[in-house]
Amino acid sequence: MRLAHALLCVPFTCLVLACGKAPATRASNSDSAAAPATPAAGAAAAAPADSSHAAANPDPDQSAGGSGVPAGFVGRTDEAGSSITDAKYTPAGGKSWDVRTGPAHILYSPAVSAHGHYTVEAKIDQVEAPHHPEAYGVFIGGQQLDGPGQQYAYFLVRGDGKYAIKVRDSADARTIVPFTASPNVPTADASGKASYALRIEVTGDRARFYVNNQPVATVPIANIPTAGIAGVRINHNLHVVVTPATVK
Repeated sequence: MRLAHALLCVPFTCLVLACGKAPATRASNSDSAAAPATPAAGAAAAAPADSSHAAANPDPDQSAGGSGVPAGFVGRTDEAGSSITDAKYTPAGGKSWDVRTGPAHILYSPAVSAHGHYTVEAKIDQVEAPHHPEAYGVFIGGQQLDGPGQQYAYFLVRGDGKYAIKVRDSADARTIVPFTASPNVPTADASGKASYALRIEVTGDRARFYVNNQPVATVPIANIPTAGIAGVRINHNLHVVVTPATVK
């Protein structure tokens, strides 16, 4: 049964949104702040014959030459042709990992899952500025993460002080909240550094989203999957320190 409308609340603002699925978009690299630059006039004519792929994708994944994800975790790239070993995970003390990407991917432990009322937390520190702001965050409600029907809801932030909430449906991403500036989402400093303690609280019929203990949005759980595996999501070509998702 499709409801006619749903209520979405962000600090100081309430918006009425249609409950039908928003137009889906490809998930890979769609969480960048800007589209790749258009080649300069005449560049296509001057390009070598074997550069057609680079011309079509001027912002390709940069392999970090890794050797896999931490023991007990699973990594899945957005694109089937990408390898998770192109992301590099290095222990950074405690339960944290220094991560260089590489392809956009999710990282999760199958044992970290939740349903009903719960809280999921993860911490991500941006270590240096990417070529343009790239997103990272935490996801909940993961189902079929090792198959073609993967689904999860994810909460993202970027170094430009914006956040978004989306749902992954197989190869596509459905936007619940588009990238939106918030005073509660820090902007990276001049050196490109920023810290984000991310939290999702699922209670009753609402999911509440926090950055550094400050609220940024509330969404009806009818709009997003909430029962399933939790983990983190990291876009491509980033250098971050990640403390993996935990459930309370």
